Amino acid sequence: MPSPTDWWRSAVIYQIYPRSFADGDGDGMGDLPGITARLSDLRDLGVDAVWLSPFYPSPQHDAGYDVADYRSVDPRFGDLGDADKMIAEARSLGLKVIVDLVPNHTSNEHAWFRAALAAGPGSPERERYIFRDGRGPDGEEPPNDWRSVFGGPAWERVADGQWYLHLFDVSQPDLNWGDDGVRAEFSAILRFWLDRGVDGFRVDVAHGLIKDADLADYEYADEMILGGLAPEGAPPPPMWDQDGVHDIYREWRSVLDAYEGDRILVAEAWVRPAERLARYVRPDEMHQAFNFEYLDTPWSADPLRQVIDTTTVANAAVGAPTTWVLSNHDVVRHATRLGYPVGEPRRHGIGADDPQPDAPLGLRRARAASMQMLALPGSAYLYQGEELGLPEHTAIPDELRQDPAWERSGHAERGRDGCRVPIPWEADAPSYGFGPADASWLPQPDSWAEYALDRQRDVPGSTYELYRSALRLRAEHALGSGTLTWVDTPADVLAFRNGEVLVLTNFGAAPAELPLGARVLLTSEPLTSDGRVPQDVTVWARA
Repeated sequence: MPSPTDWWRSAVIYQIYPRSFADGDGDGMGDLPGITARLSDLRDLGVDAVWLSPFYPSPQHDAGYDVADYRSVDPRFGDLGDADKMIAEARSLGLKVIVDLVPNHTSNEHAWFRAALAAGPGSPERERYIFRDGRGPDGEEPPNDWRSVFGGPAWERVADGQWYLHLFDVSQPDLNWGDDGVRAEFSAILRFWLDRGVDGFRVDVAHGLIKDADLADYEYADEMILGGLAPEGAPPPPMWDQDGVHDIYREWRSVLDAYEGDRILVAEAWVRPAERLARYVRPDEMHQAFNFEYLDTPWSADPLRQVIDTTTVANAAVGAPTTWVLSNHDVVRHATRLGYPVGEPRRHGIGADDPQPDAPLGLRRARAASMQMLALPGSAYLYQGEELGLPEHTAIPDELRQDPAWERSGHAERGRDGCRVPIPWEADAPSYGFGPADASWLPQPDSWAEYALDRQRDVPGSTYELYRSALRLRAEHALGSGTLTWVDTPADVLAFRNGEVLVLTNFGAAPAELPLGARVLLTSEPLTSDGRVPQDVTVWARA
């Protein structure tokens, strides 16, 4: 188990998407009391910490990432008392608690933005955001050609003629981090939640807070993936990964370091190459940064080996662990993603009339991928339901979609609703045990009864028991704090040693050989009758 002072270097952290985890009152929306009641299940699974996506007051135009008040709880989820109870229960179970922080933008219903609209051009209130005059004779054109990550222009005009920047939804105006008042406010917000006992913050859009001062046009905006990756050969994007963000995180690190208990900062930063991402986890900045390059890598031995090597080396150069992840609330679940042909571009949502994945193949590969990830040195994040083998819901009726990307992209992107459907706990209960009633804010597929926790707990070979065994063995063998050494293998096989454990994944059609005398600890699927490793299977062994 991680020691109290470096727990984050090797921790397994479980992401809770509050509206879809557990509903305590039956209104169809998950809430903090529901989460509190289910924390013991996460303790039993074997994770070290939980990360909660936003539960702050919000008009919910972007599922809570449009925050109207950073110091309270949305009534849909409970109140501050419920947050305190949840933190206390987690602590009693030995779980750390990380909460989401959304500093790139606020809701347009935040008191600051309302004040900015009322105060008018040139006011201190308007300086908290990025307002500009428009182009053209009457200022009728946006200040530049930037595009919203969710589709459409990144500028909205207000009644007095000025425009404000919103790199995401129109309801999410970007803050101006050149304003001293903005910086002071967020330092105070950090202290508010640290004083309530949280162990850290996952920082949304960590690479986006500072924009190039010139706000120059950027013709490649439409080609960028989720607002972070410029096409090869393009100039650096003026809205992402500006050097000035690092000054902010040094300030925040000094705030966290004043508290006991090794509180942490986690960067959601879609940044390449690995050396640029590693800058976020230098010793005086953040502690972790999600390895999205690993998430995006095709299911193939050589590309995976390359990304494991490059990201591990880049992080080691600054003394930081690598933070592995395969799924989250923004991407198609990997049990579905891996059911498509290897090398296809990652999909941004799936609809009923889109090409459908090979579901059994996707789950088989997902189990193998998860075992590979959990054997790598460093920390790892799990997304709620992946321990059940949950696939993406690929048949949500379009009229029920709630992700703003669906409308803003002109229905070109299905969006992220498919990975956000409330998860199943009990096969024969209303809403599969999500809550005490049938209500569910997004529809649950009929097939999800088979994935429910009560159908998998204590069932040998189930995905849940595979995860539970992997987490137990990971802790017993200290894999998170170990050292990776590659093993020479055929081209379609990837193998490494981490301490005394051999980890082997076979990507090829021909079964792979284990070393003579190897003692198998865990397999993602059964071996062949003669003890060889079939295709799309990962094995942990002592050899």
